Amino acid sequence: MFLKKFPPMGVYETLFKFQDATGHYMGDPGTRPWAQGFPLTTQLPGGPELPSSVEFDWQDLKYPSATGVQPLIEAIRDYYNHFYDAGIETENVAIFAGGRPGILASLLFLHDDIQVIIEETEYTPYYDKLKLLNRAHQIIPSNAENNFRPTIEDYHAARAAVGGRTLAIRSNPCNPTGVTWNGDDLKMLVDFASAGGHGAIIDEAYEFFNANGPTSALKYVDDINATDIFVIGAATKGLQVPGMRTGWVVASREHIEIFRNFSSIAMGGVSRPSQIYVTKLLELGRVEHARNAVVSFYNEQRDKYREALTECGIELSTGDGGFYHWGKLPGDLTADQFNERLFQHHAAILPGRLCDMYRRGDDGPHSQLIRFSFGPLLAETFDENIQIIQSCLESAECVS
Repeated sequence: MFLKKFPPMGVYETLFKFQDATGHYMGDPGTRPWAQGFPLTTQLPGGPELPSSVEFDWQDLKYPSATGVQPLIEAIRDYYNHFYDAGIETENVAIFAGGRPGILASLLFLHDDIQVIIEETEYTPYYDKLKLLNRAHQIIPSNAENNFRPTIEDYHAARAAVGGRTLAIRSNPCNPTGVTWNGDDLKMLVDFASAGGHGAIIDEAYEFFNANGPTSALKYVDDINATDIFVIGAATKGLQVPGMRTGWVVASREHIEIFRNFSSIAMGGVSRPSQIYVTKLLELGRVEHARNAVVSFYNEQRDKYREALTECGIELSTGDGGFYHWGKLPGDLTADQFNERLFQHHAAILPGRLCDMYRRGDDGPHSQLIRFSFGPLLAETFDENIQIIQSCLESAECVS
């Protein structure tokens, strides 16, 4: 065998197990995709319609520009400048096929002396990328002892332990915990990453999903060209179109030039029809409508499931962002055992061990933790979802 074996990313590990157990792909009709990170792809209550078609002509069948088509880049520039007074230009934006390739590219070209600092509980593929690229990293405690809420002082301690140049990685709102840095906390993170010899990847996939309203680190960046800060965005979550596979990185001009060159080697650009579609979604009036609808609908969902899951005996540590609940199962039940019961109902959660940046496995401190996604759930399925969860917590046979 010529290729080195590499395991699937954590979410897909669960998807593949689910498919083996049920014969269905999670997300198909009749399944309950509580393990998956996608939002509803239908119109939200009070939200704008999602276009059902996109128009393009023969010119759009050509190769796309390596860093993205100009109308989309301009729409992203205008979006951040309008809502966050970011002061960015089109030369600060690169388009990728979703957020993950942008994060991978940012890590791929790091100088060898730069060490990553990352929270103990984080988005599952960060671990895979660091392992694949053999990147040294320092862990910031994020566990039950600090309620999964590290502070900027913890970041400074990690930097001091490294003793050299660092790149922080943080999802904000955090996937899986939903813990969100706003206001002064987010400004301190930007200041931390703006110090000479240091930088950060700030993954804002869940930007819209914040109880206090959408937030972005770009609000606090004085001059992106003077930093090594990479802000990751995507149409996947707030714009409700994960299937368009369109994301972006906002960074300095020098970094965007590197991404352009990378795209010429590795991607060849992103589908032009997808970019045309996403450009429509970013029209300023429409996107303001969408931001408000996402906050309203998902705040209500977060609160409803928070109360119900707590009543089921799950000890939650969820923050005020994202569309997940993060909690510990009652008794000695592990997340994998819980999934075996849930599979019988064509349901599954994401085991917390897959969000452990130490990857300590079934015997580690994350073994009883779960990430429950209410992102793709219709409001009218709430009662049935809670009934299934309750029955699977109470009985090993999980009889409904």
